[in-house]
Amino acid sequence: MSMAESKVTDIVRSLGTLEDDMDSLDAKTAEMKKQLVAKTQAEAGSLLAKTREMASKEAESIIEAARTKATAESKEVEKRGEVRLSEIASKIDASFDQAVTHVVSTVLKP
Repeated sequence: MSMAESKVTDIVRSLGTLEDDMDSLDAKTAEMKKQLVAKTQAEAGSLLAKTREMASKEAESIIEAARTKATAESKEVEKRGEVRLSEIASKIDASFDQAVTHVVSTVLKP
């Protein structure tokens, strides 16, 4: 074998080794990509769950605030209704004797 053939053989062998290394790097890159995608999906799922939990807590807080406000408003309406009912009852009581007298005089009119 001549020196030129030996150098060509070394170059071919080196190129073969380089190609093997590139194939190995491609395989490692593909595996890393799969791992990264899996980790990204897991993290996205975790963030989605946390977001839903936060949204649920916020919704519960809003609902509780609305319930508290509605309860306070209903108590105020009930209080105003009781006051109004008491006023009406007082007016009826105050006018009762006069109403009886008027009915009796109307019925007994000749």
